Amino acid sequence: MKPFDVYPINPINIVKANGSTVWDAEGNAYLDLYGGHAVISIGHTHPHYVQRITEQLNRIGFYSNSVEIPIQRELARLLGEVSGKVDYDLFLCNSGAEANENALKLASFYNKRKKVIAFSKAFHGRTSLAVAATDNPAIVAPVNETENVVFLPFNDETALKEAFSSYGEEISSVIIESIQGVGGIREASVSFLRLIRALCDQYNAVFIADEVQCGYGRTGLFYAQDYSGVEADIYTMAKGMGNGFPIGAISISPKFKATYGSLGTTFGGNHLACAAALAVLEVIQQDKLMENAAEVGAYLINELRQIEEIVEVRGRGLIIGIELPESLAHVKKDLLLKNRIFTGEAKPFVIRLLPALNITKQHADEFLSALKEHIKAVAVA
Repeated sequence: MKPFDVYPINPINIVKANGSTVWDAEGNAYLDLYGGHAVISIGHTHPHYVQRITEQLNRIGFYSNSVEIPIQRELARLLGEVSGKVDYDLFLCNSGAEANENALKLASFYNKRKKVIAFSKAFHGRTSLAVAATDNPAIVAPVNETENVVFLPFNDETALKEAFSSYGEEISSVIIESIQGVGGIREASVSFLRLIRALCDQYNAVFIADEVQCGYGRTGLFYAQDYSGVEADIYTMAKGMGNGFPIGAISISPKFKATYGSLGTTFGGNHLACAAALAVLEVIQQDKLMENAAEVGAYLINELRQIEEIVEVRGRGLIIGIELPESLAHVKKDLLLKNRIFTGEAKPFVIRLLPALNITKQHADEFLSALKEHIKAVAVA
């Protein structure tokens, strides 16, 4: 047996990691500015994180949700405190796709409706309904196809109003990434997010903020959507929540009432996952990582916007998209192979930066210097 070949893989074997540095099997060091798709939020192998998980594993790693698990309540309390959503409830699962799947399901339970509004270039996961709400036909299998999801242009207020006018009481929920990740770090306008809130209120639909990639402190706010000044009904999260340990969750407003069996999971909320998530929140809080994300992110964005050859710089905090001209399409690959700097991408020519929230300005300068070198080399040629 061999692994099912579904991933394009860089020929690099990472065997050790610390902070924002990873090392390959030959001992070469790399600067990690991608964190495995925004997963590494407090840096690789953070000592508090390692200690928390080790101590928990030495006690108990797993038991099912059929018994009391006090560490879940501890996690819910701290998450409410750090996020500012103290009156919300928490449902724990294992991944971002599961978080979005459960959010969409909970919305449908709430108002007994089927129609979902999603947006162009959206990415919400690969489970059945989450992938149906993802704007990428290449990853939607025929069995996932449904007429219940309506895609609208991102940031198009007229189209949104028309959709509610047309479907009205059929609409169960609106799901949106306030800053699209796979879609190229595209930010929803404040007025667009406020319109979603107003229309959901008017029609008793559910506002779901997909915070799986853009949330968890990455923008300098805990939930990115909060820059709009309005609250969503459900916030979904995963990636940075466990710093590499699989965990996901939905934060649920008080308007929803829990019933036994409506949602469920075997592994979600297990002792070990909760210990990992608690460690992340404790480090975010104690080391003021949201403030650092805002500060270093603003520095990076400002410096990048001084580079004339860049088409556009998008994002806020430490979710940054750098759109390049086609003549610089090779730069992401060169950064990895020549400078040993990991970054991400969005098609066709966008470099995505999703580093740990505790990166320094020195890390930022290392990246900026390398990027400018490659741009200059093309200009000279």
